[in-house]
Amino acid sequence: MIEYNRHSWWATAFSLRGTALPCICRRVGLFTIYSAGIQFLYETGLNIQWFADQHFQALDPIAHTVLGSLIGFLIVFRMNTSNQRYWDGRGHWGQLTNASRNLARFGSIYTTGGTELSNLIAGYVICIRSSLQGKRDTEEADLYLPESVSRVARSFGNIPNGVSAAISKWINHYYQAGVLDSIMVQHLEFNLCQMVDAQGSCEKIQKTPLPFVYVAMIKQLILIYLATLPLVLCERCGWWSPLLILVVALGLFGLEEASVEIEDPFGKDANCLDMETYTLTIARDTGQLAVRKFPPILPPS
Repeated sequence: MIEYNRHSWWATAFSLRGTALPCICRRVGLFTIYSAGIQFLYETGLNIQWFADQHFQALDPIAHTVLGSLIGFLIVFRMNTSNQRYWDGRGHWGQLTNASRNLARFGSIYTTGGTELSNLIAGYVICIRSSLQGKRDTEEADLYLPESVSRVARSFGNIPNGVSAAISKWINHYYQAGVLDSIMVQHLEFNLCQMVDAQGSCEKIQKTPLPFVYVAMIKQLILIYLATLPLVLCERCGWWSPLLILVVALGLFGLEEASVEIEDPFGKDANCLDMETYTLTIARDTGQLAVRKFPPILPPS
């Protein structure tokens, strides 16, 4: 995720990093050259009298006006859907952060195993991040997880599930030892369930792309629109038509590519969520809650 100055208009407008331009420049250039070729054939046909200007039948612009409005509506709908997935993903990681702090805080105060619990929590969220990015190992989480937990977690089809089971086992250990009562266990398990729910919601976003038939239709309509638009503009705009095609193609391809990039907010593209920072924040906060000891607060005399 790119941090930027929201009030710096010019710097944002002329930025290249994090924009769709590197991904779409070839497509935009191809249609610009195609438009220039159509214009060249039109001008050459007039000069060598393949046809007379009054006999040239350009495409009716009304059809492109209607088609352009339809494409604009579909792209806006696709952008809204992708943007919703992006912010849902950020919300689920916020839920992970809050629940992990509550779990570590409660467990550290009422038991003597706060450091062990904070390490399990940090390893758990790192495993979630790795899983969402397509990794099937505990390499990064091994810094926090005991070797026995890592070994068992790797045997699970979903590695984070193995770590969450280890956290439940930690809760049960202190319950069996009589340190925690049933109400405390319920509170700890509730926060753990919040984390598991957030994990499942992130996996739902990551494993459920937009329906192919819908995405393919948008691309097909864009291709039809841009392929036929030069036939509308060549007679009316002359050599300005390639420039107009460039601007239109830039807008259509750019908006569609931006939607594709943020559709999966858990990847490693420039505009994806900064999950490394989120996991480090959770590891820091839970670790501090485990090791910081506060003096007793006595009631005022």
